[in-house]
Amino acid sequence: MRAARDTLGMSDATAAVLLFDGFEELDAIGPYDVLRTASDAGAPLDSVTQVTAEPVERVTASKGTLVTPHGRLDTADPPDYLVVPGGGWVERADTGAWAAAERGVVQEAIADCHAAGTTVASVCTGAMLLARAGLLDGRPAVTHGSATADLEATDARVVDARVVDDGDVLTAGGVTAGIDLALWLVEREWGEAVADAVEQTLEYERSPDVYSA
Repeated sequence: MRAARDTLGMSDATAAVLLFDGFEELDAIGPYDVLRTASDAGAPLDSVTQVTAEPVERVTASKGTLVTPHGRLDTADPPDYLVVPGGGWVERADTGAWAAAERGVVQEAIADCHAAGTTVASVCTGAMLLARAGLLDGRPAVTHGSATADLEATDARVVDARVVDDGDVLTAGGVTAGIDLALWLVEREWGEAVADAVEQTLEYERSPDVYSA
């Protein structure tokens, strides 16, 4: 596990949100907004980007939002923090987390980043991609309620909480829980004052329902 950072005497960190066709919009944009706002509030985040596992010009989210990613995830020089959204898992859709898991490219990139030292966080059914990548074996975790049975069928230990923190791997429940996950990560890494500033800017009251292993 990486040591927690503070705003004094530490080099700037990098964070990325991993996109793929069919991702759930708020799963990704919520944490992205929190992390970008945290950077403005004093967190030493050198960059917060939206990336893909493969080189593509544009990504289409589950509800049709079109996103132009900043670039491709560099697993050779991975970010300090990686957020993985969900979407389309329960429906077994031809795009989204299920389709990404079946192809294998996304979870391979996730596993490579984690092996290189990246703290990986998932939102909603993004947890299933972490499970496929082997990151949740024996660990406490949570996902969207509709996919709980699927997560229970893996080697993860399902926990009833909005956010689950197991050090270098974090998971969150459905959709809006990604905002709480990102705010918790900000508080954990850069302090309550920064998290409070982000919360006030976004006019969002974060949930205290965090399970910390």
